[in-house]
Amino acid sequence: MLRKTFLRRAAGALLATAAGAGLALGPARAQAPVEVSFYYPVAVGGPIAKVMDDFAAGFMQENPGVKVTPIYAGTYQETIVKALTAHKSGTPPVTSVLLSTDMFTLIDEDAIVPMDGFARTDADKAWMDGFYPAFMLNSRTGGKTWGIPFQRSTVVMYWNKEAFKEAGLDPEQPPTTWGELREMAGKLTKKDASGKTTQYGVQIPSSGFPYWLFQTLTTTNDVILANEAGNQVTFDDPRVAEALQYWVDLGKAGVHPTGVVEWGTTPKDFFEKKAAIIYTTTGNLTNIRKNAGFPFGVAMIPANKRKGSPTGGGNFYVFKKASTEQQEAAFKFIQWITQPERAAQWSIDTGYVAISPAAYETQVLKDYAADFPPALVARDQLPFSVAEFSTHENQRVTKTLNDALQAALTGSKEPAKALKDAQGEADRILRRYK
Repeated sequence: MLRKTFLRRAAGALLATAAGAGLALGPARAQAPVEVSFYYPVAVGGPIAKVMDDFAAGFMQENPGVKVTPIYAGTYQETIVKALTAHKSGTPPVTSVLLSTDMFTLIDEDAIVPMDGFARTDADKAWMDGFYPAFMLNSRTGGKTWGIPFQRSTVVMYWNKEAFKEAGLDPEQPPTTWGELREMAGKLTKKDASGKTTQYGVQIPSSGFPYWLFQTLTTTNDVILANEAGNQVTFDDPRVAEALQYWVDLGKAGVHPTGVVEWGTTPKDFFEKKAAIIYTTTGNLTNIRKNAGFPFGVAMIPANKRKGSPTGGGNFYVFKKASTEQQEAAFKFIQWITQPERAAQWSIDTGYVAISPAAYETQVLKDYAADFPPALVARDQLPFSVAEFSTHENQRVTKTLNDALQAALTGSKEPAKALKDAQGEADRILRRYK
C-alpha cells in the first residue's frame, strides 16, 4: 500500500516537472466549446425556427469555441415561465429572447445582468447606441441597458384594397383619423339577406395582447399608460376612458365585432374577407403578404390627437447565474445576430422591424423595400412610437388592465368604471415600488 502511494506521488511529481519544463506529454486535449443555451419563443419546427437554426449554425462556424443551442420554448408567456423556473432551480438559459415588457419582472427576480458591463470598447458602445431610440424605451431603466432589441415591432393597420373599391372608397387612401376610420368602417361593413354581418369594416383583436392593441388608441389620444419607472399607471385618466369608449362604440355601431376578438384568428379573418381593416403587428407582414389573395395596403395607425403606436416584440437578455465565460459568449452572439446585414435579413424573413437605421442602409433591405414599400411603414411610424406598457409586477398589472378592457368590450362594465377599478387594483400592486 505504501509502495503504491509512493509510486503515485512520484509519477505526479514527474508529470508536474515535465509540464513545468514545457515538455510534450502526448496529444493536447481540445478545449471544450463554451455552451450557450438559448431560449427562443416559438414552437418547434416552424419556418422561423429554421431561420434561427441557420443563424446559430452561421455563428458557430465563425466562432468554433462557442456552441449555441436554440431551445424552442413556445409562446412568449410560456418562455418566460420556463426561463424563470430554470433560473430559480439554478439552471437558467444563458440568454433568451423574451418580451421587452418583461424587463422589470426579470430585474425584480434578479435573473438578468445589465449589458453595459460587456460593452468595453468604443465599437461595442457605438453598437449599443445604434438601435432605434423607440426600441430602447423598453430596454433601459435606471441608467442601465438590460435588453438588446431583436424581434421588435409596432402595431400597424392593414386594409383590403378590393373591399375599399367595392365600397366606393379610394383603395389607395386608408383612414388617417379616428373619424375617418369610423366612417369608412361603416361603408365597408357588409350584411347578408338575413341581416347577419359577413364583413366587418374594422377588427382590433382583444385577446392575447389586449393592452397592446389598446395602446394604439391611448397613444393616438395622447396619453401614456405607465411612467418610465414602471411604478405608476394612468388607467383612470379621462383620455384613457375616451379611448376605450371609442373601441366599445365601434362594436355598438356594428362596424366592429362585439365581445372579445381573437388575436390569433384576426389575420385569417382578413384573408377570408371577414374584416376589411385589421390592426395587428408588423410581425404579421410576411404572413399577410404570402396569404392574402387580394391587393392590400399597410398604414400607420389612424390618429386622433396625435400619431403613434406602442412598440412591441422581444429583446435579448443575459442571465445572471450563467458563468462569466458563458455570459461573454452570449454577448458575442447577440452582437453578431443584430449586425445590420442579419437584422435586415431577419426583417425580410419575418416582417419584424429592422432594429437599427444601419440595417435599412443595407442593399438587401433597400432592394426589398423598393419592391415592397409596405415594409417601411412600421419603420416610419417609429418616431411617433411609445414604449409598450410595462411595469413592476408586470403580468399582474397587465392582467388587471386586460380584464378591464374585456369587461368593457363584453358590456359587463362601463369603460370608465372598468378602468377606475383597474386603477385601484394596480395602485395596490405597485405600492411597494414607490
